[in-house]
Amino acid sequence: MITVLVVDDHPLFRAGLEALLATVPNMNVVASVGDGGTAVRRVGDLDPDVVLMDLNLPGIPGLEATRRIVATGRRSAVLVLTMVDDDDSVMAALQVGARGYVLKGAAQEDVLAAIRTVAGGGAVFGAGAAERVLRGGRHRYVPDLTEREAQVLALIADGRSNAEIATALSVSVKTVQNHVSHVLAKMQVRDRTQAALRMRGL
Repeated sequence: MITVLVVDDHPLFRAGLEALLATVPNMNVVASVGDGGTAVRRVGDLDPDVVLMDLNLPGIPGLEATRRIVATGRRSAVLVLTMVDDDDSVMAALQVGARGYVLKGAAQEDVLAAIRTVAGGGAVFGAGAAERVLRGGRHRYVPDLTEREAQVLALIADGRSNAEIATALSVSVKTVQNHVSHVLAKMQVRDRTQAALRMRGL
């Protein structure tokens, strides 16, 4: 069972998310709050698997709430779900410790997939955020990747399997495996999740 804390200052949007998640097997909303300060406290009380975090919140804003939650060292993974769609916000969210960034306009299936991915320890950059992170921060965060390797990394960060990456790029799974090995070696990380998170600059 994946436990979720919903954080958004719009009651109707919160209610919609709760209704959506209530229809999903093995997913449970443990609380729904409207500000960052309450979110930080509720994480301490409930220790949810995933925190769905808006950025524009009264009181403590979403970025600061995310930083405080991550700083506690708890297992809760913060997934930003917001209308804010710009490179600086994406990078700032990742740098304070968010495990993913998805826009509110994303399809329901994409939001649910993102929740499952970050709950499982992965990282997700939905709605083209991965491409923007690579484009905007590549020279600071990603060392000397070829264009194809950068594409593979973007798809890894989007939670795609090797088979899905092969289909997306019209290459064989073996070719994808080779690219993944090169990406991990160049980034000096052990696995796919670390490669995705390395784009934070950590």
